[in-house]
Amino acid sequence: MRANLSRRAMIRTFGGCAAVGAKAAFGASRDKPNVVVIVSDDHGYADVSAFDHPSEKTPNIDRIGQRGVRFTQGYVSAYVCAPTRAALMTGRYQQRFGFFTASDSRAGMPLSETTIADLLKKHGYATGALGKWHLGLDMEHHPLRRGFDEFYGFLGHGGHDYFNLAPTERKYDSIWRNDKVIEDTGYLTDNLAREAVSFISRHERRPFFLYLAFNAVHFPLQAPEATIKKYDTGNPKRNTLLAMLEHEDRAVGRVLDELKTRGLDQNTLVVFFSDNGGAKNNAANNGALRDFKHSVYEGGIRVPFLMSWPAKLRENTVFRHPVICMDVLPTVAAAAGASLLKDREYHGKNLLPYLTGAASGPVHEWLFWDGDEKKLAVRNGRWKLVSNNARVELFDLEADMREKTDLSVKHPDAVERLQSALDNWRRGNAPRIRSTGGGADEDEEEGGARRPRAERKKGQAQRGKR
Repeated sequence: MRANLSRRAMIRTFGGCAAVGAKAAFGASRDKPNVVVIVSDDHGYADVSAFDHPSEKTPNIDRIGQRGVRFTQGYVSAYVCAPTRAALMTGRYQQRFGFFTASDSRAGMPLSETTIADLLKKHGYATGALGKWHLGLDMEHHPLRRGFDEFYGFLGHGGHDYFNLAPTERKYDSIWRNDKVIEDTGYLTDNLAREAVSFISRHERRPFFLYLAFNAVHFPLQAPEATIKKYDTGNPKRNTLLAMLEHEDRAVGRVLDELKTRGLDQNTLVVFFSDNGGAKNNAANNGALRDFKHSVYEGGIRVPFLMSWPAKLRENTVFRHPVICMDVLPTVAAAAGASLLKDREYHGKNLLPYLTGAASGPVHEWLFWDGDEKKLAVRNGRWKLVSNNARVELFDLEADMREKTDLSVKHPDAVERLQSALDNWRRGNAPRIRSTGGGADEDEEEGGARRPRAERKKGQAQRGKR
């Protein structure tokens, strides 16, 4: 089997990929890889020690890059979490089906969309979703109706209390096991590790797809007191965030260790990234990147992004071209030998040829962002155009990763070209799947767990009476 090839033999195999084609290299294997996709929440670019911040330690998350690939320009398709998840699940720009921002998750991801779990399930995979769903609140949008065999976690919105895991009147705030609300105890991040290990152990004899979506390190800032006391940064919020991050890193370690213990690590494709840039209100660190979550500057959309598959990908590889969360579905489908649907356009790309040397050059010529809040961006090669409330800026990201120098006046031709491409792309987007107006069900993603507006006002009034 390929999993038992020596590293040198595997590298020779990579060299033959161009000659025999990607289908032979990745679609004809009798030994389908397992797939584990890990999504962190509001994770700062510099809050992984493999990315720009060696003083903080995330040894287990780092292991993914050490055993595979670190993407220095890994992007997500949105500056808040729910639309990014929609793009991950579908391999498509979420705007194409009207999913622009966090509160659109109340309407749910359209049932016309086929998920990565749908595709893999048809190819014999056991499928499990753990953690934060944020793609619909009712049963027709429940993970068990979107291709997953198993689910443990919560349906929405934003964050979730890490210690209070009791049922609530609003079922989407409760913890679910499959299609039932349950009462649980413990620390939620640790529980997700427990569930992930259990899923792997129960499905080791068949290919599986595990979607592990942490709500860490999203607000509310909560961690076991003993862990918080280990940190003394001078900022209590930062101390708590680092404690939360430690538990998340431990959880990733438990998953990787379980794969190794069961002899599955060589032939398991593991992906890790954050759903958007680090949030300012949870004391995340985006390092050299400008701004935070809710922004189309790099700090809002460039994230730590790692991938490993020891049986196919060389270890300690750095990939410097832009990639995006939509690339996960086509990459995983190619690895599993699953065909993409012919009745829709996939905007993500299969990364495997680029990572094995069968293809070269940039994966994407263009990347676009639009959250339907007059915050827009487009990336083309070295150039990035940013539009905030119609105020246009142009940056050369190869020379100016920090986005300090606006070159729009100096390069009007580039501005015109990028603006035209952005305008053309936006014309292909669908209307939002819910009203942009307010109302009792308005739920704003502010980097913390937010209740509907009417309930927030009621709670504020009650606190005022105390």
